[in-house]
Amino acid sequence: MLDEQELTALLLSLLPSPAYIYGAIIFGILGMAAYAYGKKKSSTRIKWLALGLMFYPYLIGNETWLLYLVGVALCGAIYYYHDKS
Repeated sequence: MLDEQELTALLLSLLPSPAYIYGAIIFGILGMAAYAYGKKKSSTRIKWLALGLMFYPYLIGNETWLLYLVGVALCGAIYYYHDKS
């Protein structure tokens, strides 16, 4: 049976790091802005990329490096397609 300290340590190890939480918030906000831009320009590609940018942190898990890698890649794709119809 686990004592209180071990249980607290176990529960804290399951929580994401502050860097992960900040990254998820930042990429979510960028995704919302990109979705508004894609809606304004009537670009379905940008809207789908923006939806991916908003919701992919739920699929990543607790891997902070993967969160930032995928987020930067999606932002790069949005930037690449921003002037193409």
